[in-house]
Amino acid sequence: MDSVNLIFTDHDLMPSPVRKLDGVEELTPDAKEKFAKDFESIFINKLLDIMQKSSGDWGFEKDGASEQINGLFSTYLARHAADNGGLGLWKEIYSFLNEADKAKSSTNSLETAI
Repeated sequence: MDSVNLIFTDHDLMPSPVRKLDGVEELTPDAKEKFAKDFESIFINKLLDIMQKSSGDWGFEKDGASEQINGLFSTYLARHAADNGGLGLWKEIYSFLNEADKAKSSTNSLETAI
């Protein structure tokens, strides 16, 4: 059998349709806060990467090991900054998640009342 036919005719690899996620449980306040802080940590890490690239060459070696160490340093610095207040972005994300849950619960209560 031709390998091209195996790749393009296999029906097991077809994507499944998107389902509506009504049965998903609500996140706890701690999980929302962790999600918001994780998002801010990733954002700060990307900011640090861009700032490091824009600062130019400082004469340090640019081998694979030093790039990994710099990446780890940026990751842990961003995590520490996000956990200790960060830029304040996590508070906005957290309040948005709470407001979205309140809006969803009020919509559900209206639908059940009708």
